[in-house]
Amino acid sequence: MPIATVNPATGELLEAFTPLDHQELELRLARAAATFEGYRTTGFADRAAMLHRAADLLDEEQERIARTMTTEMGKPIGSARAEAAKCAKAMRWYADRAPLLLADEHPAQADVADSGASSVYVRYRPLGVVLAVMPWNFPLWQVVRFAAPALMAGNVGLLKHASNVPRTALFLEELFARAGFPAGCFQTLLIESGAVEGVVRDPRVAAVTLTGSEGAGRAVAAAAGDEVKKTVLELGGSDPFVVLPSADLEQAVRWAVTARVQNNGQSCIAAKRFIVHTEVYDAFAAAFIERMGALKVGDPQVEDIEVGPLATRQGRADLEELVQDALALGAVAECGGERPAGLDEGWYYRPTVLSGVTSAMRIHHEEAFGPVATLYRAGSLDEALTLANDTPFGLSSNVWTADAAERDRCVRDLRAGGVFFNGMTASHPAFPFGGVKRSGYGRELSAHGIREFCNITTVWLGR
Repeated sequence: MPIATVNPATGELLEAFTPLDHQELELRLARAAATFEGYRTTGFADRAAMLHRAADLLDEEQERIARTMTTEMGKPIGSARAEAAKCAKAMRWYADRAPLLLADEHPAQADVADSGASSVYVRYRPLGVVLAVMPWNFPLWQVVRFAAPALMAGNVGLLKHASNVPRTALFLEELFARAGFPAGCFQTLLIESGAVEGVVRDPRVAAVTLTGSEGAGRAVAAAAGDEVKKTVLELGGSDPFVVLPSADLEQAVRWAVTARVQNNGQSCIAAKRFIVHTEVYDAFAAAFIERMGALKVGDPQVEDIEVGPLATRQGRADLEELVQDALALGAVAECGGERPAGLDEGWYYRPTVLSGVTSAMRIHHEEAFGPVATLYRAGSLDEALTLANDTPFGLSSNVWTADAAERDRCVRDLRAGGVFFNGMTASHPAFPFGGVKRSGYGRELSAHGIREFCNITTVWLGR
């Protein structure tokens, strides 16, 4: 895929970029390694001051970067502004809390004495140069939720962003530089996918984090594993949205629509499979289908548009294949199931609800990355949980119930990295984020995220 900005609302090529050649890539790798040697010794106060400045700049330039994101990948402009604001919030959160999150830990004195030491403590030290391979769907947030904790921990970052969001990638490099971070602390690598393995294997790179497809995750993890390097992977998701009889149906329907079409349906943590208890199925389904079908689709630069285009032509083609496979095998399109009329230039797809989905259909097992929901009827909580877990993914989950016993059962039995009750899955800097099964491993955000790329060092002093 060429490195280029193509407006998905029109299909127009706006700007193409020449990938870094071998010499330019080598210069950036060398700069990162050299910068780390000095940056790792800076104090938290200095790092925090720079990160606060980056947050201030991001707030000041929110409209600029929001327009860039919307132009590059098609998210509605209001969502783009919210993404920029969320990034500034996360920067400040880590700037203010890193000293506490990475403070020395002291084991119990009885254990220290038992070890024969006079003193023992645990110190979190930075690993070095961390490569981030990031996706286009949240082109600012995905990067910042890695960069903010990594920089506060004393690491330096290299960003290989998705090839269709190069302007956003270059904005990030510029942002951190203008905030005062030393040259080499955060660099964007405009390279093609085929060059990633060489960077992963470079001895100056200490670790890798990737958010993206399962295929990309497997490739990066294989190379990093061969080099015995730490990785964190956040891959696909096919999150269940379970509605049980005690749910507030009006609220459940409202949030179900938002959870499915956020970011034009292109979110790993978007609810994708709607599993509804038979006692409330008919009422939920009727309201859900009506609201999904009424969503306003169009140019994402227009303020009141609720669903914009898919980010790439190939992404729409992949989604159409999943829907057509399901329809051919007996599923019913309760709304949507086709491209919208009058929007022929961009990569638009109508919000869609499919009922009658079975395990014989690809969409039952694969992630639908776009505004397509699958609707299931469950006769009991046991059946709902079985359906919810019948997926190779395990990123997050949503459950609507007022019953405490049902909540306990879902926390115990849902195989996912998160269980959100009476609301939709969302990420927040204070809470760990990540999944199980083929959704990846490791955690981003919170104390867990900042410690992923630290050398957790035991310091033992003899008597």
